[in-house]
Amino acid sequence: MDRSISIRGARTHNLADISLEIPHNRLTVVTGVSGSGKSSLVFDTVYAEGQRRYVQSLSTYARLFLERMERPDVDSISEIPPALAIRQKNTIKNARSTVGTVTEISDYLRLLFATVGHTICPQCGGEVSRDTVERAGARILDEPGLYVMLAPFQAGSRSMADAAGYLIANGYHRLYANDAITETTEFAARAIAAEAQIDGAAAEPNSTPNSTMMVVVDRISVSGEGESERVREALEKAFYLGAGRARAVRVERDNGNTHSVGAIDFDRRFNCSRCATAFAEPTTALFSSNSPIGACPECEGFGRTVELDLDKVIPNPKLSMRNGLVAPWRTPAYREMNERMLKLARRRKIRTSAPFDEMTDEERVWLLDGDEGPRAKWDEDKWPGVRGFFKWLEGRRYKTHVRILLAKYRRFVICPACGGAKLKTEALNVLVDGVSIAGVGRLSIRDLAAWLDKIGSIREVATRAAVVIRELRNRVGYLVEVGLGYLTVERQGRTLSGGEAQRIHLASALGSVLVGTLYALDEPTVGLHAADARRLLAVLHSLRDFGNTVIVVEHDPAMIAGADHVVELGPGGGSEGGEITYSGPPAKANLDSMASSPGRVLLMRALAKRRKFSRRDPAIRIAGAREHNLAGVDAAIPAGRMVCVTGVSGSGKSTLVEDVLYNNYLRRSGNTSVEPGECDRIDGFELIGDMVHMGQELPTRSMRSNPATYLKIYDEIRKLFAASPEARRLGVQARNFSFNVTGGRCEKCRGTGTVTIEMHFMADLEVKCEACDGRRFQSHILAIRLRDLNITQVLDLTVEDARAFFIRHPAIVKRLDALIAVGLGYVRLGQTTSTLSGGEAQRLKLARFLLADLEPAPAGEHGRHLPRMFILDEPTTGLSSTDIKRLIKVLNRLVTEGNTLVVIEHNLEFIANADYVIDLGPGGGDEGGRIVAAGSPLDIAACEKSETGRELRRLFGLPERGRQARSALRAAAGV
Repeated sequence: MDRSISIRGARTHNLADISLEIPHNRLTVVTGVSGSGKSSLVFDTVYAEGQRRYVQSLSTYARLFLERMERPDVDSISEIPPALAIRQKNTIKNARSTVGTVTEISDYLRLLFATVGHTICPQCGGEVSRDTVERAGARILDEPGLYVMLAPFQAGSRSMADAAGYLIANGYHRLYANDAITETTEFAARAIAAEAQIDGAAAEPNSTPNSTMMVVVDRISVSGEGESERVREALEKAFYLGAGRARAVRVERDNGNTHSVGAIDFDRRFNCSRCATAFAEPTTALFSSNSPIGACPECEGFGRTVELDLDKVIPNPKLSMRNGLVAPWRTPAYREMNERMLKLARRRKIRTSAPFDEMTDEERVWLLDGDEGPRAKWDEDKWPGVRGFFKWLEGRRYKTHVRILLAKYRRFVICPACGGAKLKTEALNVLVDGVSIAGVGRLSIRDLAAWLDKIGSIREVATRAAVVIRELRNRVGYLVEVGLGYLTVERQGRTLSGGEAQRIHLASALGSVLVGTLYALDEPTVGLHAADARRLLAVLHSLRDFGNTVIVVEHDPAMIAGADHVVELGPGGGSEGGEITYSGPPAKANLDSMASSPGRVLLMRALAKRRKFSRRDPAIRIAGAREHNLAGVDAAIPAGRMVCVTGVSGSGKSTLVEDVLYNNYLRRSGNTSVEPGECDRIDGFELIGDMVHMGQELPTRSMRSNPATYLKIYDEIRKLFAASPEARRLGVQARNFSFNVTGGRCEKCRGTGTVTIEMHFMADLEVKCEACDGRRFQSHILAIRLRDLNITQVLDLTVEDARAFFIRHPAIVKRLDALIAVGLGYVRLGQTTSTLSGGEAQRLKLARFLLADLEPAPAGEHGRHLPRMFILDEPTTGLSSTDIKRLIKVLNRLVTEGNTLVVIEHNLEFIANADYVIDLGPGGGDEGGRIVAAGSPLDIAACEKSETGRELRRLFGLPERGRQARSALRAAAGV
């Protein structure tokens, strides 16, 4: 009988006392509409209990250093293995964390370079190596003959006579000099006589004898392997006496005399074979940017340094000194600097009314560098210049406001010492197959896989680093399989999206080859193109085949179809969900949450919406975008339409939309804190009155945040309560109805309604506050009522009930309507955001995003209000097919009102409903950054080179080949 995780009476959050079985060693997908309780079941119940039991199995001492685990609200869970959660959230904040460090690829690369790396001398290009006894002996044995084995002995601080005495005392009675062997005693006598002569007369220049003596260790006639042991012994003594150096002189006899015919020098030290320059021997620490041994001293291993950004200090070169040219001196704190600049400029006869871009070179130098160049000292009679002012501020960094000011006007630049490599030159001199470790770090994961295959065929690497190569191939292969082949090894971890971070941790889990473990994943297909999602499914099957239980919260139909077991929760969200609507194999599932529109319906809808876009139509046009991997892209975004930007992961979607389009708009609007993406120009900004951006960051989840506070509804509610007759009689103000400040909140629980009791070795216990009975406010605040409801009862209303209650207050109703429009009518006004699911949090953010459209847009040149451009980054994250349909309806309303929507998206149903699609690719990283196709969804589907087009053809039920698909489209359109 197959084992399974048995759950009985789960009541966490909105789970309705459910019981179910989750089979062991199977891939189980938990699905359902947003807010139905998926995360509550998988993460807050199953994973939490698995982690808690594992921690409880540790010793009491070990548990002191671990997070205290609460027991989930469930009657019983049996047969649960140790659990790991891989969440859809990037928690990496450290600038030193990279893709390589997270996946341990960097650790193995350091080991590889320390093991088989070849150090190349940067001065002469010679290889740096060390001779060993075995290698030196083999070289001598390969050339038979008579050898004199010598050790270069340094006298050091000894006199030559004392050095000779030391050698005699240790049994070395012969020296080699001038191609002849002499007795050490004779040399000592000559040295004593020479020293006596020097003592009696002034020493002449260069009269001091050479302090190095070539000591004869042995004389060996080498004819074969029979002398190998004697050669080894002689070399050992020579290396010891010569402090790591040895010489083998080959001699020949001629008429009873010997003369040298050649010499071989050996050096056990790590020196250049040509110029004898000493180098540090490669160790793993030498290749670590986190170690002082290997980190570049200039940038301390970050690869970047900070410098003054004159574009931020002087954002508008059209201004003159008199009109506030220098931005930091417009503030009251430093206005005197502006007055001093004008005073000294008049004294030096510098024009103060000339714009910066019309100043002479001499005037600009004076403004920026001062009277005597950039100064660190302060002199009232001399102008320090802009750079001198900031150098003066550097000495006052101990003040917080000064550090904030300096950060505002600085920028990061590539470190001039290491060129962004993060390492010392000694580390960069070490090469494997002609590539340094910094060069390998700049490779994409896909290119790294090819490089490993190449060096794996090298005999030395295969012999000495076989295990390292195997581990690297495993980790790199898993990253490629989860669709992250476009990332570079040195990509900062904090710049990854939530989906990318989750897949990296998934690849790390595969690399660790754990068995008998429970893996809980939160929508791993987020940020993945449909073509990559199928590969991810194969990776999850691999994880399962290792003997692990894999539970995935997911909405993707392909992922659900490929599961071994499916659990659907519903039927609705919030209080309407938390029940099991289906549990069993996917083949028999008829899931309500997956009720997506049939392909034929989407095809007909796309045909009906199809509208040609010509060059004469109004559009925002981007020319020559070159940021990151964009290859001089020219893109046109039609105004007044819903435009989808698609492509495989890493193809350049976010770079084009956020870095180039949005950041250039912000810089044009006067925001100097952003770095605009590089491009030739952007035309058409005059068509829009404002640009609103909604990224992937979810609302802050805390005990004090709720939908009412997040959408500013609570501000209006507090004003209404403060205006009531009872509140005016008691002198209660609007601030007293806040649970974030003192005055009206319960001070025992500080407005949270719960009190945490420390249980020391056990998990902390959270109980209802006895003082306020969980109502968060003091009794005199709760006595104030608005139409028979107090503040706590109002916060307990659902959004739909609250709309009916506040129907006469338009300011509140319009904000509640935004919540209802995104399908959050069931959420309670006071529900803490920490209890919201990922999909609910995403829709809450979308509701705030929609409220921006309720405010009047800025007026154009002719006084009329211009439409807005809304930028959304994967808004379907965490949403089921039912939720996506509702989202499309809301966004279409914005387009109907004349606004332009630019949406970065992978969801095929969403793409099929767009007016215009820009598809980037064809691949990720270096293989992307180009526009593969642009037009309506049907035009993309007809493009044979487009990965998105291939997936759309499958969705629409069109033939696989592009030419046949075009014929089918003409037939469907009746052309």
